[in-house]
Amino acid sequence: MSESAPLSGVLRRIDSTLAQARENWFAFLRIPSISAQPAYRPDCAAAAEWARAQLAALGFQASVQPTAGQPCVLAHHAGPGGGPHLLFYGHYDVQPADPVELWTHPPFSPSVIEGPHGERVVARGAVDDKGQVMTWLEAFRAWHAETGGLPVPVTVLLEGEEEIGSPSLEALLAEHREALRADVAIISDTNMWDIDTPAITTRLRGMAYLQIDLQGPDRDLHSGLFGGAGLNPINALTRILGELHDARGRVQIPGFYDGVEEVSAEQAQEWQGLGFDEAAFLGGVGLSAPGGEAGVPALQRLWARPTADLNGIWGGYTGEGSKTVIASEAHAKLSFRLVPGQDPDAIVEGFKRFVEARRPKDARVSYTLFSRGPGIAVPTDSRWVAAARAALTEEFGRPAVLMGSGGSIPVVDSFRRLLGLDSLLVGFGLEDDQVHSPNEKFDVRCFHRGIRSHARLLAKLAA
Repeated sequence: MSESAPLSGVLRRIDSTLAQARENWFAFLRIPSISAQPAYRPDCAAAAEWARAQLAALGFQASVQPTAGQPCVLAHHAGPGGGPHLLFYGHYDVQPADPVELWTHPPFSPSVIEGPHGERVVARGAVDDKGQVMTWLEAFRAWHAETGGLPVPVTVLLEGEEEIGSPSLEALLAEHREALRADVAIISDTNMWDIDTPAITTRLRGMAYLQIDLQGPDRDLHSGLFGGAGLNPINALTRILGELHDARGRVQIPGFYDGVEEVSAEQAQEWQGLGFDEAAFLGGVGLSAPGGEAGVPALQRLWARPTADLNGIWGGYTGEGSKTVIASEAHAKLSFRLVPGQDPDAIVEGFKRFVEARRPKDARVSYTLFSRGPGIAVPTDSRWVAAARAALTEEFGRPAVLMGSGGSIPVVDSFRRLLGLDSLLVGFGLEDDQVHSPNEKFDVRCFHRGIRSHARLLAKLAA
């Protein structure tokens, strides 16, 4: 399909200025904007100001908005008037770099290395989410340089607390509801199907994340004097949690599967046709045997089935050598990945009933709920998805896959509830990007094609 004259010029400009786009990306990556650690609060403020200045230089009315936590960036570009109003969302905060000793290059000094698909950039935030934010910011830059503006009205929201659960975001959305009015939200914080195949994510799992604390005796006890006579909290907690799944991997919490719909035959057939190699997927992380629900195809387990997982468990003596003690308490953290139709609050209450039914008489149990949010299904027949599929197909020369994600992006639910917005999830990451791990990377090829894809998407939506 032939391209319009403005778009052709924009794409040529993206190709010719890729080196400068990379330098802009590197400057962003050098700011250690770790939201989880108070010592980096000034760096989070610096990252917000850096992004504000970049947007202001492109004709946006841009400001840094304070919150109860890290600041947000809010920016508006009027465009030419008319056309759909787009809200681009991203986050500038990153995960801590720990354990730093496992990095092969300094985490906040971007390094270019060779990979199977050409050059890749290694740095914390390379893909999540600074690199992906830069794909649409550089598309804006190319449109601005080539045409003097953007082809549609655009609002930008960049937050600084996504990596810690966005605790300040909903208050900001409520405060700036009118300023954030738009027709659709566009988010790049997801993956492609593979290096050559673009994807639009249409399903996200939700989340309920909590901690359970089980207390027994009023002090640590000598295991010789009290072993076999009194309650051992670690024994009790591990026995309870060991019953979370049956032998076929189904979660045993009362009502856990209420509202969970089976995947349609058409959807199942489409996912089956993607040719997902589960053995290679597991082999890449040193595993060989599938987990989860027995008899359920791999992609359905990842995208359309809920899970219950222990994320941490502790209690008693864990230092070097031995200490024969019965601990007075035991603790665990659990995450429930939820699918559309499940009620996160009902899942939490069901878990409490599950524990209570198994709680020993002398055990005292308490809970801390850290976060909760429902699973999301994005309409696949919208004009936004149609425009994105067309733009991606033109850029990559093959159809864009409509895929699910096992992860959660809480802002998608917040946008729907508070702003009445559906989200278009178009990302350019890969499965091996090592997100949240040492040596996080983003292939330059994905970065480049992400910029071109966003430029095409702007043109499609303007039309």
